[in-house]
Amino acid sequence: MIASHLVPLSLVALFCALITASAQERTTPSGPPKFVERLDIGISTNEIAISSDFSGADITVFGAIDSVDDFLLAIGAYDLIVALEGPHQPATVRRKERVAGIWVNRHSISFSPIPASYSISSTRPLESIGSRMELAAHNVGINNIRLMPKGAIGDGSLVGPFRDALRRIMQTRGLYQRDPSGVRFISRGLFKASVRLPANIPVGAHNVRAELYRNGEFVTEQTIRLHVVKTGLEQFTYNFAHRHSLLYGMFAVAFALLTGWLSSIIFRKD
Repeated sequence: MIASHLVPLSLVALFCALITASAQERTTPSGPPKFVERLDIGISTNEIAISSDFSGADITVFGAIDSVDDFLLAIGAYDLIVALEGPHQPATVRRKERVAGIWVNRHSISFSPIPASYSISSTRPLESIGSRMELAAHNVGINNIRLMPKGAIGDGSLVGPFRDALRRIMQTRGLYQRDPSGVRFISRGLFKASVRLPANIPVGAHNVRAELYRNGEFVTEQTIRLHVVKTGLEQFTYNFAHRHSLLYGMFAVAFALLTGWLSSIIFRKD
């Protein structure tokens, strides 16, 4: 008799537990929906040919935001950042000091490979798009490029000033540039960005990266490749110097000696 009453009671308890769990699932908030926007970008050409008279240029990047929220777009909640990042190369910063009347290199710090060029455009200034922590997490902005020293540093207090000097040198050379209004919307979900190519842009594979932010939060990004190559005699000289460096050095020395000898004959005073 006792066992005959236990089975129905267990079924009732199980049924009550299921009802309670279902009610809790209905009343528990699901939280804010995840971002659903997607980003697509494109450029008119995937290769830039540089000749001897190249003085810099602007490339145009077109893009579209899929599943855009019209209300958020209308109130300006979306921001876009487009950056052209060059191939990574090691860099060394040296500081000269005057010793006994002669300027000599007293200190130097070498950094792990950094972008040889970096041009960034955005819908508005970066500090108005997101927090410094949010931008730094995605390596956005000249000040957020990671400059990691390598090798023996010596005095660690020099790292900060040498980092600042490296950024300043790259900006002075025109290799690091920024345009806080270089990206603009041209229609619903469509945008256009203008990114500057400096005259001394390094050859090699560059990355064109676009990032979408929504109310200051990172949503998604898209990256495509852009190849920068030299043409004509410049390309031949570049390839020869990198593939046959010893022969190139010998030829350069011989050419300099020949030029000096010819100059001495032409301008010789009898």
